[in-house]
Amino acid sequence: MKNMKENSMGILFCLAIAIPAWFLGKWFPIAGGPVFAILIGMCLAMLIKKTDCLQPGVKYTSKKILQYAVILLGFGMNLSDILAKGKQSLPIIIVTISTSLIISFVIYKTMHMPAKISTLVGVGSCICGGSAIAATAPVIDADDEEIAQSISVIFLFNVIAAIIFPALGTILGLSNEGFGLFAGTAINDTSSVTAAAAAWDQIHGSATLDAATIVKLTRTLAIIPITLVLAMWQMRKAKKGGTQAGGTFSLKKIFPFFILFFVLASVITTVFSLPSSVTAPLKDLSKFFIVMAMGAIGFNTNIVKLIRTGGKPIFMGLCCWIGIAAASLLMQQILGIW
Repeated sequence: MKNMKENSMGILFCLAIAIPAWFLGKWFPIAGGPVFAILIGMCLAMLIKKTDCLQPGVKYTSKKILQYAVILLGFGMNLSDILAKGKQSLPIIIVTISTSLIISFVIYKTMHMPAKISTLVGVGSCICGGSAIAATAPVIDADDEEIAQSISVIFLFNVIAAIIFPALGTILGLSNEGFGLFAGTAINDTSSVTAAAAAWDQIHGSATLDAATIVKLTRTLAIIPITLVLAMWQMRKAKKGGTQAGGTFSLKKIFPFFILFFVLASVITTVFSLPSSVTAPLKDLSKFFIVMAMGAIGFNTNIVKLIRTGGKPIFMGLCCWIGIAAASLLMQQILGIW
C-alpha cells in the first residue's frame, strides 16, 4: 500500500502523457503513440524542475508497466494461425533477422559503440521496433536514455520506409505478394508496416495489408528466442561477476520471467482460440501501456545528450535498415517470389 501511494503521482503523470500521445498516434499512425509520448515526456522534463514526488511512479511505469505491456502483447498472438499463414515468409525473416544482428554486431565492434544501445537498435531493427525494444530493455538492464535513443533511431527509419517503400516497390516491379513480404520483413514497427501496405493498396487497388501484417506478426515471435538468449548471456555474466566479487547470484533478478508470461499468454490464446472480442482489448491495453512507459522514459531522458550522442546509433540503424531491405529483396529473388 505504501509503495502504491508513493508511485501513484508518477503513474498518473505518465497516464496524463499517454492519453494525448495515444490519440496523436491514432491521427498520425506513421509516427505512432510511443514516439509522441517520448517527445512529450522530454519536453515536460525541461519544464518541470521539482520531480522528486513523480520519480518513484515514473520509474515504476518505465520498468514494470513496460513488462506488463509485453505480457499482454502475447494475447494478440495465435501461434498456430501466425505460423500457418506466415510460414512462407520464415526463410526471409530468418535471413533478415540474422542480417540485422550481424551488421549491428560488426558496427558495435568496429565503432566501439555502447553494447546496450547496439543490442536495442539491432533487435529493434530486425524484429518489431518498439515492442522488441520494450521486451529486450529489461533483460539487458538498459537505462531510459538508451531506450529513448533506440526508439528514436527505429522511428526515423520507420517513417522513411513507410513513405518511400510503396514507390520503391512500384519502381522495382514487385507483385502484391512480394510487396506484402517486403513491407512485413523490412519495416520495423507494426504501425509503419500497415501505413506502407495501406498506401500500396491505395495505389494498386490490391489487398496486401493483411498479408503484410501476418508477416510482421510472424517476425514478432522472434522476441521469444532472442530475449531468452540475451537472458542466458546476462545470467552467465552476472554469475561470473558475482563469483569473482564474492557476491551472490540471483536468478530472480536476472531472468526475464515476464517473457515466460508472454509465452503463456500466447499459448492460452492459441489453445483456447480466444476470439478477437477478447484479445483485441488486451492488445490495445498492451499498446497503451507501451505508450505510458515511453512517456516515462522520455521524461527521464536528457534531450541534449540524446542529440549529442545520436550519430553512431543513427548510422547503425541506417546500416541495419539498408541491410534488411536488401536481404528481403534478395531472398524473394532466390525463392522466385519477386
